[in-house]
Amino acid sequence: MITFAESQLVAWLSPLLWPFLRVLAVFSVAPLFSMRAVPARARIGLAFFVALSAQAVLADQPVVALNGPGALGAVAQQVAVGLAIGFAVRLVFAAVEMAGEVIGLQMGLNFAAFFDPTSNAQVSAVARFYGYLSMLLFVVINGHLMVLMAVVESFQRFPTDGNFLQALAQMRLYEMGGALFTSALWMALPMIALLLFVNLTLGIISRVAPQMNIYAVGFPVTLSVGLLGIAATLPMLEQPVLKLFQQAFDTLGIQF
Repeated sequence: MITFAESQLVAWLSPLLWPFLRVLAVFSVAPLFSMRAVPARARIGLAFFVALSAQAVLADQPVVALNGPGALGAVAQQVAVGLAIGFAVRLVFAAVEMAGEVIGLQMGLNFAAFFDPTSNAQVSAVARFYGYLSMLLFVVINGHLMVLMAVVESFQRFPTDGNFLQALAQMRLYEMGGALFTSALWMALPMIALLLFVNLTLGIISRVAPQMNIYAVGFPVTLSVGLLGIAATLPMLEQPVLKLFQQAFDTLGIQF
């Protein structure tokens, strides 16, 4: 009769269970993986497959007993680190969408808002367009692979038997808040300058020709120039997004 000791079962399950929990936490928050179109069973199966495939790289991970005093802390740490990685990636998309909000405000298109079921909030058309564009760019630049690499590399900085509170202090997620507004403003700055010039021009025209109805002329002109400006500045969106991804992973202390 074949028998297994408890220590053997722990040695087999521990290297697979903790990476599985961390990857599953990332998939529950990170963009593209956390979409409602992705079933929960698919996320669980993909997380298990990623954890199983990473065993060759995570061969030297410490073994944490499932019924020991450190098991609860290990579970909390895996979930916290996974959620932090997914949240940092989501902040990149939030910065791009905020840039779209600012551009839409300057164009006068913020009244064209609709309910977004994915975020359960009112989102303007320009912000939603930038959000979809950032999602496509995320796939094109292999951002999903970068997220998986970040999860695997996070075990070097945050091992499974590490201190939970110390891991939270090392993540420095609060720095991403300031970077969110700064990056959104920098991405929207060319459009802000262009539309400001258009508004100044329309203001001068209204003073030179008062008989012209500037309200009837200004909106089509601003909208047309804004759409042309968006088409001209979209090819320049790749580098800021890549820099934001790198900054997000650097804030977490994850190096590729």
